[in-house]
Amino acid sequence: MLQCGLCDSELLEHYHQDKFRNYWQCQQCKLVSVAACDRLSPQEEKAIYDSHENDLDDTGYRRFLSRVFEPVHSRLQGHKQGLDFGCGPGPLLAKMFEEVGHSVALYDLYYADNPEVLQRQYDFITCTEVIEHIGQPKSVLTQLLAMLKPGAPLALMTKLVIDPKRFASWHYKNDQTHISFFSRETFEYIAKQFGTKLEFIGNDVIILSKQEVVKVDGREA
Repeated sequence: MLQCGLCDSELLEHYHQDKFRNYWQCQQCKLVSVAACDRLSPQEEKAIYDSHENDLDDTGYRRFLSRVFEPVHSRLQGHKQGLDFGCGPGPLLAKMFEEVGHSVALYDLYYADNPEVLQRQYDFITCTEVIEHIGQPKSVLTQLLAMLKPGAPLALMTKLVIDPKRFASWHYKNDQTHISFFSRETFEYIAKQFGTKLEFIGNDVIILSKQEVVKVDGREA
């Protein structure tokens, strides 16, 4: 039985098929995903990641990451502690934040497997081109949001699903390490379920901000 990795629903309908795999859409949260039987093994997945060239001196890569860096940096005042979740082998985004005075911890299942950094609280978390690789986004989002301080942003970068017709010719789905595809509706569901503020910036940056705790007469309201 197929089950959605975001909302646990079993109400999944066939969305698309190509020569490699089938895609299913949850009728509750609208997540489009690839069933476990059609996914790569961890070894096959890492082999593809190893072939990527993420050069810390690549100005084009820096420009690409600035789409996340700029809106997050504009929200930060003074020295802040962040986490780059899924930093990959070339953590340029962390370097960009460190260049302007922030500290950034690194976590990546394959390249920076430092589980101790997942036990801390952060002023901001970035997760660029990562969430689409995760088969169980509910557990990962729960974990990340729990690590945020009140009012802190979780900045995600991922391409968004628009409709089945465009999905059929969408280059983004052709990367076989991509197994979870989000739409605006999906992120609206996430924001409602987790009680976060939601912002869409451009075509592929999403910021979920943890609500600040309001105190009335010394008590949380």
